[in-house]
Amino acid sequence: MYKLLMKIAAVLFVALLVACGTGSTGEDNAQSGDSAQDDKNSKGKLSVVTEAGFMPFSYLDKGELAGFDIELIDAVLQEAGYDYDIKNVGWESMLASVQNGEADLAIAGITINEDRKESYDFSSPYFESTHQIVFREGENITSGEDIKDLKVGVQSGTTGAEAAEKILGANHPNIAKYDANTLAFMSLQSGDVDAVVTDNVVASEYVKNNPDANVEMIEDPDTFESEFYGIMFPKGSEVTEDVNTALQTLIENGTYTELYEEWFGTEPNIEVLQ
Repeated sequence: MYKLLMKIAAVLFVALLVACGTGSTGEDNAQSGDSAQDDKNSKGKLSVVTEAGFMPFSYLDKGELAGFDIELIDAVLQEAGYDYDIKNVGWESMLASVQNGEADLAIAGITINEDRKESYDFSSPYFESTHQIVFREGENITSGEDIKDLKVGVQSGTTGAEAAEKILGANHPNIAKYDANTLAFMSLQSGDVDAVVTDNVVASEYVKNNPDANVEMIEDPDTFESEFYGIMFPKGSEVTEDVNTALQTLIENGTYTELYEEWFGTEPNIEVLQ
């Protein structure tokens, strides 16, 4: 009788272990299933880099990345089916990390031009831009030619710097190059430079947000031609086509227009982007 009871107890104990094990395994499988489903729905995880000194396209708001470009790339990569992480690395580091393949793509108001096409691939254009001159009140600047004898601040490595050099000359001593537009604007306020050449929306945003800075701005379409921003990829990237297709989908289905109106308060000219 004692042996029989011991056998029954052993069977019950094994059954209990199996039951507990089955419950645990079921929970693990459910979690793995969710993870597997996520992996199935995602084409992979991309590394995105930006330069967060380019308001309103990419900037820091209470330590968090914000801006039109930040929201646009989120919508584009969701549409394309990719997970991603995004880092603020600074302008020069951003360009270098894409060129050497450390990052999969970059977005930060990057102008598409022939020189950059030699080292990078680009999406189709997503924004039309030109340059403006921001200067202290009283400088009597009415065109690009008026900055020839002034100290001009620009962001290093940008088309704004190239635009200033077309007027003053390459590597002219009166051109002060900074790592970010924000530093150029600070130098304008402190009097270290007389004017800043930068993209029109960035210039407008600065003037609007700094009413006590005593600055004004002008545009000069005869001197500064229109440019177009694009998403930047390493040369030969395998994700360029997917991302570009997603961008075009957002332009066609109205998502791009909604973001544009939210950030700039006006409708985009879709035709010029085609």
